[in-house]
Amino acid sequence: MYKVLIVEDDPMVAMINEQYIARCRSFSVAGKCSDGKSALTFLEENKVDLIIMDVYMPCMDGFETLRQIRRLQYPADVIMVTAANDRQALEEALHLGAVDYLVKPFTFDRFRMALDKFASQANALKNFDKLNQKTVDYIIENSRGRSSETALPKGIQEKTLSLILNQLRENRESWLTGEKIAEMTGITSVTARRYLNYLSQTGRVFAEIDYSTGGRPCMLYRISE
Repeated sequence: MYKVLIVEDDPMVAMINEQYIARCRSFSVAGKCSDGKSALTFLEENKVDLIIMDVYMPCMDGFETLRQIRRLQYPADVIMVTAANDRQALEEALHLGAVDYLVKPFTFDRFRMALDKFASQANALKNFDKLNQKTVDYIIENSRGRSSETALPKGIQEKTLSLILNQLRENRESWLTGEKIAEMTGITSVTARRYLNYLSQTGRVFAEIDYSTGGRPCMLYRISE
């Protein structure tokens, strides 16, 4: 479970963010702060994995807060949120290492996409003792905020990938075989295994071998986000 700190001076937006997070089962709200200074005070005593932070706030804005977070080396990633859509603000957020940048008003699907991006990077780093080139490329492409189509390798299509991920999310408490996922999505078993292998390499799904079949062992998969 990823712990999230919401830093937002607009109570309505903070409430919406909290409701969105509640709909993502791998995330929970650790706290809410209305400005950067109170957020830094909160981080002194509480460990969080992700911070969803507004740019324009009283006392200390989001950019200065993020600079202080980096200077103090708090181990948390940041998603910046703002109503401003100017290029300079986006460049500043990316320069400071923001995982993603949301422009108000944003939909739940776009919000969840930002959380998925964070979870994918976190899981890829956590689940691999040794990173191969494909995993490194995936992490770097996502950290640059590029579209998923750009980051995907040849032979992997976003539509099919989303289809598989949605089925895994709907059955997140279960370990599924590649054949079962193929049946649920309407794709071939060969295609399912190729996509599941990619998802496993990039840390978006867990994979383990099932030896209890009495015959040939099979691979089982479960969503990691």
